[in-house]
Amino acid sequence: MELVHSLAEQYAAAHSTAPDAVCTELIETTLKEHRHAHMLCSPEQGKLLEFISCMIQPVHVLEIGTFTGYTAICLAKGLQTHGSLHTIELREADAATAKEYIRKAGLDNKIVVHTGDARTILPQLNYTWDLVFIDADKVGYIEYYELTLQQLRQGGFILADNVLFHGQVLEHPVKGKNPEAVDAFNQHVRNDSRVEQVMVTIRDGLSLIRKL
Repeated sequence: MELVHSLAEQYAAAHSTAPDAVCTELIETTLKEHRHAHMLCSPEQGKLLEFISCMIQPVHVLEIGTFTGYTAICLAKGLQTHGSLHTIELREADAATAKEYIRKAGLDNKIVVHTGDARTILPQLNYTWDLVFIDADKVGYIEYYELTLQQLRQGGFILADNVLFHGQVLEHPVKGKNPEAVDAFNQHVRNDSRVEQVMVTIRDGLSLIRKL
């Protein structure tokens, strides 16, 4: 299902600031060499994440699902001088690629890459988060949300990616493990009185969730 018309996406890309040289290289390398390159964030969404981070000016950022490091680099650009970003990646090869490009971006003093299961790593991170980005396995979304919401400051934000899941959450009934998990997550957030949220129809859907 085409969620956004391809001509609209091309027009938006043409009228958005392009990624810097390091991010451009990272995008090209991922598209060329990674068999799951479709998981890569679009340049426009990456710039949106950068803008959100710059507006919030967070001290502590958490990312669940590093992939090859593009979104971590984008989010880190809004950090305060003494700030840090912790990102968690399950796959060692992707974590290694992320570390390489984080170093090339000159952000290895601000970004910490953790390799392993987020459910195990999260309880070890004793921070109060200003901003959280969730873009990992969809079945774990509700658990990641609950774990991070506990440590999110009042007024802080959780951003959840792929909340439209290729349009499959729009089907009736919703079928499949991942679409069902994403739909359950969306309903969970909608019914949560601890937060308010807005779902943005950029690319595969992005939910902005603010803790009250």
